[in-house]
Amino acid sequence: MAGLSWQDHAGWLRDPGRDGWLPGGGIVDTTVGDWQAVLDLVVERGWERTFVVGCFEVPLPRAEEVLSWPQGGAARPVLSVRPGPEVGVVFRFGRAERIDFDVDVEQLRGQEGLDVLCGFLAAVGRRLGRSVPTDVGGGGPFLGYDLETDRVRVR
Repeated sequence: MAGLSWQDHAGWLRDPGRDGWLPGGGIVDTTVGDWQAVLDLVVERGWERTFVVGCFEVPLPRAEEVLSWPQGGAARPVLSVRPGPEVGVVFRFGRAERIDFDVDVEQLRGQEGLDVLCGFLAAVGRRLGRSVPTDVGGGGPFLGYDLETDRVRVR
């Protein structure tokens, strides 16, 4: 996705001062249908993925099934997605009303990876028809898809 330059933003994208915090996103006021739309997007795009419950990798079920499982415990379902070799995203299933995810930028090294990450955020936002905010646990800038401008911007 054109617009953000690795050269201009590499410093804070690879900021060691984050103390291990992964940038995370939380899309609020969602439904089971929104979760399913994200799962469908992952499958349609052919992004590498693993779905793990506890310590077992299992086939990706429908959102309504996952979200009906009891909350808590060690068996919390997690979907890991790799939209590109330098970008990893982990979705944590909790409740239908919020889609939570973390972005692993540890291997993000250049413009190609930044473009993949921006493209991923935009694809999710466009599919859901809403903005996709992200932040870093300890504060500070990160990227977010803005539906109004149809762009990923530094937040």
